[in-house]
Amino acid sequence: MTGAVRRKLIIAAVAVLGAGAAVATTTLASAETPPATGERVVTESIEVDGVFDGAGQRFIGGGDLGGGGQEEGQDPLFRLADGATLENVILGDPAADGVHCAGSCTLRNVFWENVGEDAATFRGTNATVVIDGGSAAGADDKVFQDNRGAGGSVTIRNFEVSGFGKLYRSCGNCSTQAARTVTMENITVTAPGDTLAGVNANLGDRLTVDGVTIIGDADEEISLCDLFEGNDTGDEPVKIGEGPDGETCVVTGVVRR
Repeated sequence: MTGAVRRKLIIAAVAVLGAGAAVATTTLASAETPPATGERVVTESIEVDGVFDGAGQRFIGGGDLGGGGQEEGQDPLFRLADGATLENVILGDPAADGVHCAGSCTLRNVFWENVGEDAATFRGTNATVVIDGGSAAGADDKVFQDNRGAGGSVTIRNFEVSGFGKLYRSCGNCSTQAARTVTMENITVTAPGDTLAGVNANLGDRLTVDGVTIIGDADEEISLCDLFEGNDTGDEPVKIGEGPDGETCVVTGVVRR
């Protein structure tokens, strides 16, 4: 998280606290999460059309959204319409299937304390997705699942992740496939983790990473990218390579410490 982002969230938290909001104290994240300004239990997906500013509150799943499992097909805590923005939100535990974007969307300063099935899933055609600031922890599998059709892009910048399978995955077996473009900038990764991104080399995916800091991975077990042979049959995609190849996966500015 950048210093500017952190200061902005702290200022927002202080402002709300001054108004007498209750503060939840529980936190599960290894990646840095700002203190919550309050807590709200979500029993039905929150529909967002426009801008939803959570003002630093923690949202946790309850009722049908409170299972906390890894099953496919769960409903999200937030469902964003095409063009919507979600900002200044903490997703607590359980978080169901996180956030669904029906098309283009912006996730600004969104923090996942303990990722459920996925943190966010992207759909639609010609959809442009921007994730700016925020963090995610405890993702057994994927953080960001990209099921978009042709066109558009995903940009992930100024983001922290820890304890994860993949920060990004271009769908390997969706019934409708396309070449997907993803850019990562200023990413901080804290071990343990599997791979920064999984992309489909045979379908024309392109991943560009500019600036990633990897912490606590002395044996360099965290891969920068895994290359897959994607399909539209629903079969499990086959891994065909690993690491930057200069075409499907281009990485610069890697620091390990």
